Amino acid sequence: MSSMPFQKCHRILFQGDSVTDCGRDRNNPRSLGSGYPALIAAELWARYPELQLDILNRGVSGDRVYDLTERWQKDCINLQPDWVSILVGINDTWRRYDSGVSSPISKFKAAYRQLLHETRLNTGAGLILCDPFVLPHPADRLAWREDLNPRIDVVRELAMEFSAIYIPLDGVFAAASTKAKPEFWAEDGVHPTLAGHGLIARVWLAAMTC
Repeated sequence: MSSMPFQKCHRILFQGDSVTDCGRDRNNPRSLGSGYPALIAAELWARYPELQLDILNRGVSGDRVYDLTERWQKDCINLQPDWVSILVGINDTWRRYDSGVSSPISKFKAAYRQLLHETRLNTGAGLILCDPFVLPHPADRLAWREDLNPRIDVVRELAMEFSAIYIPLDGVFAAASTKAKPEFWAEDGVHPTLAGHGLIARVWLAAMTC
């Protein structure tokens, strides 16, 4: 890790669904949960104590992109972050298969773009966009690719449109699954194990290296 784009007292906000939430204490606004935000925070605080970075987690388990739009003022804009890292999209796919609730790609893209536009307009924060991902375990997760792949394309397109830092987690997990079984990284194909969270943290930190 040679250098980072963070400056003293920068506020870094992690946003998303259960992968980001990871059991954080909703009664404690400083709680980071036990997943990749906590691992990233530990590394940044240990390496750069002089920066006094303020790191927050506002992931909410079960959220789709539309849920983020409903709480964005309170859970993002009002916090005035210097950086916002977003990982969302898998529940937009999952609800189609477990509840029959659709999330059309055009509406998904429009809602996601709204989040980014509002963030840029009202905070000036740097943007970090992470792919949603799914691993082929259990086997029924393979059918999800039809719905998820276009969402990954949306994240990539929006990262280009907004000049955001882009972290291709779906590809990262696919590559990692050639070295260890998919369930080593995510027991249900969606929620990372500790190893999976470690992988996310590692690639996130690498992406932030200048």
